[in-house]
Amino acid sequence: MKTFGAIVIGDEILSGKRLDRHFARLAELLGARGLRLSWVEYLGDERERLTATFRRTLAAGDVVFSFGGIGNTPDDHTRQAAAAALGVDLVVHPEGVAEARIRFGDELTPQRLQLVTFPAGARIIPNPFNRIPGFMAREHYFVPGFPQMAHPMVEWVLETFYRDQFRAAPVEKAFLLTGEGAYESALLDLMERIVADYPTLRLFSLPSIVGKERRHLELGVEGDPALVDRAMGEIRSEVERRGIRWAWRDAQS
Repeated sequence: MKTFGAIVIGDEILSGKRLDRHFARLAELLGARGLRLSWVEYLGDERERLTATFRRTLAAGDVVFSFGGIGNTPDDHTRQAAAAALGVDLVVHPEGVAEARIRFGDELTPQRLQLVTFPAGARIIPNPFNRIPGFMAREHYFVPGFPQMAHPMVEWVLETFYRDQFRAAPVEKAFLLTGEGAYESALLDLMERIVADYPTLRLFSLPSIVGKERRHLELGVEGDPALVDRAMGEIRSEVERRGIRWAWRDAQS
């Protein structure tokens, strides 16, 4: 299975002036296809740091979606950093020019050609919103920072290149545990057993504390529906044996 990561770029994100809308949507797009987002990094518009980050992620071999910084203004450094990390020059992309010509017609100026200047050897990612493409190289996919452009482009990438990775969408189920013994340290042995017996499932435990009082422990698993049901059955049997009260979490019952 591929490992998927994301890089969200922009000083305006780090300063809090603009909220990130990519992380949650990318996780949703991957989750709908049975895939998982493994990591996210947030970076400012700093070329050296971007270059170092891309060098590291290119070496790691993950599938990476990079959001932002591919415009033609002085604070856009993503294309230059990507080229430096790849060890290639920036060149005007012929297919990108064709797309830009559809968008701008006779008003395709040298400044606008910068929008389709990509690292040598890169391929374009179609942009259905305004025809100005993103670019891809070595399973790194560079798209604009505007969500209305970026998210359809991400969907196109997933449907075009990663359909063989798609799995049935995972399900998540959980109990709310209350009473004496309904705390994480008392249930570590049970959790460790579930993790060992069901290595493909994701186990989670989330204690709820209000003030100084523990309210409940949310304990559940996520993954293949049949395995989830089996694991939850084992959890239920064990917590009942220990005298712990349980109820299905309302959102997933």
